[in-house]
Amino acid sequence: MTTTRKPGSSKVKSGTGHGRGHGKAPVRGGTGRGGQRGQAGRRGGHDVKPRSRPGGARPGGGARGGEGRAADAANRPLRFDQIDAAVLEVHGLVHDQGWLADRALERALREARLFAVERRAVAEAVYGVTRWQGQLDWLLAAHGGGPPDLATRYAGWLVRFGGVSGEEAARRLAVPAAGLRRLEQAEARLGALTDPIERLALRGSLPFWLARRFVEELGEAEARALVAVLNDRAPLTVRANLLRGTREELRAMLAAEGTQATPTRFSPWGLTLDGHQNAFALASFKAGRFEIQDEGSQLIALACGARSGWTVVDACAGAGGKALALAAEMRNRGTLWAIDSDQGRLDEARRRARRDGVDNLRVRVVAADEAADAQLADLAGQADMVLIDAPCSGLGTLRRKPDARWRLAPGDPEKFATLQKTLAARFSRLVKPGGRLVYATCAIGRTENEAVAGQIAATLPFDPAPLGPLLGAERAAALGVTGHTLQLLPHRHGTDGFFMAAFTRRKD
Repeated sequence: MTTTRKPGSSKVKSGTGHGRGHGKAPVRGGTGRGGQRGQAGRRGGHDVKPRSRPGGARPGGGARGGEGRAADAANRPLRFDQIDAAVLEVHGLVHDQGWLADRALERALREARLFAVERRAVAEAVYGVTRWQGQLDWLLAAHGGGPPDLATRYAGWLVRFGGVSGEEAARRLAVPAAGLRRLEQAEARLGALTDPIERLALRGSLPFWLARRFVEELGEAEARALVAVLNDRAPLTVRANLLRGTREELRAMLAAEGTQATPTRFSPWGLTLDGHQNAFALASFKAGRFEIQDEGSQLIALACGARSGWTVVDACAGAGGKALALAAEMRNRGTLWAIDSDQGRLDEARRRARRDGVDNLRVRVVAADEAADAQLADLAGQADMVLIDAPCSGLGTLRRKPDARWRLAPGDPEKFATLQKTLAARFSRLVKPGGRLVYATCAIGRTENEAVAGQIAATLPFDPAPLGPLLGAERAAALGVTGHTLQLLPHRHGTDGFFMAAFTRRKD
């Protein structure tokens, strides 16, 4: 189920949130939402779709052959003044005006006349500064002072993570070099921290409340392992559209297009791309041969066990990422409902379905409140399978959405859990006796996951359904499935953080 947030509705907070207020909860459904949590077209979700220029023109020259342009690009010096200006523009939109990082980056790159290598440098810096903001602010803060300004923070990132000298960074950003010298003893200062929560938060550049929550929910050792990978770039994973061909056929097509791909560890449909090309520009993508989808998201669709001829409901469908995977499992036979409160997202699901050759998809817009009950009355007790991919805090997607850590507030998981329980009660009514319900989030932690699944089992006419038969015994064992639930974690499985729980509606 989708709600919306305007670009300026939730500012990114400075620092780690230690000893300060945390602002309001996000207006929109957190960083995670029911439906597609798509990756961008390059590894880690950090590049935006390319914008064409009239006549194929590029900055600084006209049209030339591909080899000539490639040679020029290899020899052309980077224009750091323009890169730095774009980075500061995006960082200002995110930090001061509350824009989502990917939206701000798309706008800045659309307006700037940058070469491809410069665009990549801007994206790398924007997400790098956002990831490491908490640690940088702590290291750069003068004794008793507040967080640094945007230029100093960016300069600090260049020094600590970008391989730039302090003098060069100070010159490029016109900031005092003396302030950057605080970074010289960074590792010693971090190593001297004795409080485990403070050390975890600053090592991982997280708000203190979030580091504490991870420790409380996962235990200290598991939390350390998780936080150690949250600042890594996530892989670029795609799902082969089986309505168009097999995974191996897709792999061969990608190789012919110059993109290397390896089969995913767990999903039978997935490939991990090398990330060096814009996936959206590939001919195989335009032909509907694949969708960009995290491996964990693919596994949720697999656990639904949708079959040909069934009536299937994706109750919080968004732009249809999982619905399209369900359509492939159904072999285009039966009825697949994509339901959401956001008309625009459902329109996007329709467009994607046409590209993918899906013709059994139906969409329905419903209210985001109790008025949805009457709008769904005709589907009550009709579905063989219902997926509730509920809005959530999105704590499992922090690798792809690094700005989310600074937007969330300590009480947000509990607020989402209240909504999740409401949605579970609403959409579970669509399951027919003997039918299946799958509850899923892209959150990490008991509050939005096991606690909500427990509420479903305790208060609704559903029994837990083992995930092993749905995922396959060998795959379930490799994933560490226990009974009817599974928590996917980036450091264990290489996926984003997802949770799923399966149930069967009682026949009596």
